Amino acid sequence: MTTESAGEGGLQAPTRHALNWKEQQFFDEQDLYQELERVFDICHGCRRCVSLCQSFPTLFDLVDESKTFEVDGVDKKDYMKVIDECYLCDLCFLSKCPYVPPHEWNIDFPHLMLRAKAHKFKNKKVNFRDRILSSTDVVGKLASLPIISNVVNASTKSKIMRKVLQKTLGIHPKAKLPSYYRNKIRKTLGDSEKNIAVQAGIKTSGRVVLFTTCYGKFNEPGIVDDLVKVLEHNQIEVALMQQESCCGMPKMELGDLDAVEKLKNKNVTEMVQLMNAGWDFVMPVPSCALMFKQELPLLFPDQPELEKLAKRIFDPFEYLDDRRKAKKLKTEFKQELGKIAYHVACHQRVQRIGPKTKNILSLIPNVEIKVIERCSGHDGTYAVKNEFFENAAKIARPVVKQVEQAKVDYYTSDCAMAGRHIENLLDDGSTSYHPISLLRKAYGI
Repeated sequence: MTTESAGEGGLQAPTRHALNWKEQQFFDEQDLYQELERVFDICHGCRRCVSLCQSFPTLFDLVDESKTFEVDGVDKKDYMKVIDECYLCDLCFLSKCPYVPPHEWNIDFPHLMLRAKAHKFKNKKVNFRDRILSSTDVVGKLASLPIISNVVNASTKSKIMRKVLQKTLGIHPKAKLPSYYRNKIRKTLGDSEKNIAVQAGIKTSGRVVLFTTCYGKFNEPGIVDDLVKVLEHNQIEVALMQQESCCGMPKMELGDLDAVEKLKNKNVTEMVQLMNAGWDFVMPVPSCALMFKQELPLLFPDQPELEKLAKRIFDPFEYLDDRRKAKKLKTEFKQELGKIAYHVACHQRVQRIGPKTKNILSLIPNVEIKVIERCSGHDGTYAVKNEFFENAAKIARPVVKQVEQAKVDYYTSDCAMAGRHIENLLDDGSTSYHPISLLRKAYGI
């Protein structure tokens, strides 16, 4: 290792190491807590990440309130308070920490938190609520059934039922819960345009398998419909997998790595076959794209097909921007959108793809875009839990304030759940739109 690469602020790009979670040492409690103490001590001396999420203020308060004013004075039983506040947004690794690999201190805070969560899960210290909330496939299939979906959706809007949910499952009564809908995506795609003359872009084939995601299938299918219409409007062939399961991100955040492996096995065999047949994959939820691009290759480093697959996974606007560069993107827009507040989702930033959504939306005539690069604090389930809702709201407050001050015509986020969280905290009757829905509106299709 060169001196330059080892020093703080080195010019080399951050790198991630494989998690090696199948090795016995990964779950060794003594080794884990030694590493937690080492990393917490470095974080305590730096404190650069204090504004990112609640994990760091929690850690620093524990240190400052200890007898020694150092990490060695913190009761190790309290380490879990720090771990539980981490929702693996990855921003401390990406944008703040000067000690990430290849620095010799080798700090990867999010993956250390993941290791601790996996240890917690393995020792059966995860409650029923968290297991249910992370089972997005199972809950989605059940809650979206006819009649049942009506009952579920009515219950989440009832103050009485929300109090019941708070007492029984620990769901905060002010958290915005998603609605559930019957999965009609295959019918939607069946009614779409045919006979598309496929043309390759620079990195894209022009043939897309749409990984609809649990959220797209069950909670906001309109986003998926808008994405299909935009892709086909740009002469991109769209298909679905025969059998799509959850990407595994909710189970990974829970620490249930065995479940992640099972879900990976369900998806990857068919995905590799489709990849080899010349298809790309587009995912409308940034966390799902990140799971395939980054987390699965690191969790299963002995499977080279995952590295190949990762190169064929695209965020919707990443895909459209490649078409723009290849001069294959339609730029005839029928409707102006005015001023837009655009929240950049954390898991999109971590993909390191650049401002692709802004690039495409900026093509709309006379549009003005206010970019907000702050975490919304949602993370799928963190913001709905009783013990974390207030912290999630605090984290989102700077985002909400910027939206209010910008006085925009629309506000949007690549993460639809973050958009709904912002909408909930604004509490002014306005509605969040997904960027792909705004693009469809601008196209007039």
